[in-house]
Amino acid sequence: MGKRGPKPSFVNVPCPNKGGDDYGKIGNENVVGNGTYKTKNGTVHKYICRTCSKNFTSRANTILHDLRTDEKTVFLALKMILKGMSLRSTAEILNVKLDTVRRWLQISSKHCEEVNQVLMKDIDVDKVELDELWTFVKKNISEHGLPIRK
Repeated sequence: MGKRGPKPSFVNVPCPNKGGDDYGKIGNENVVGNGTYKTKNGTVHKYICRTCSKNFTSRANTILHDLRTDEKTVFLALKMILKGMSLRSTAEILNVKLDTVRRWLQISSKHCEEVNQVLMKDIDVDKVELDELWTFVKKNISEHGLPIRK
């Protein structure tokens, strides 16, 4: 117990340590606060998992982990790339290095793959079935006069 009393438990914060017993579990009251620090993007919270004794931040397991650039710039770059702008043009407009934009894209694509694996793990659909489903949905949307995004 510290000078100001016991550290508060964070029930909605999971432990990001894949080797720990409480990895990804919420509600075990195993995570406690360990201070904060300021960045360009605001306050970042630090935590300790009581089960595995690992320190981590509120940015752990996100695309913003270990990035020093303003998060608005990173998200703007990713949005520009998503809209079809080249990496070189994106870097030039945002006044950052081309390698920096490549790194942001690499980090975000890796993170997307991990999220997809978690979300799609219980879905047992092969590519043909998914294609047939999309054709069915597309046909029904166009019959009802709704716009189809390309």
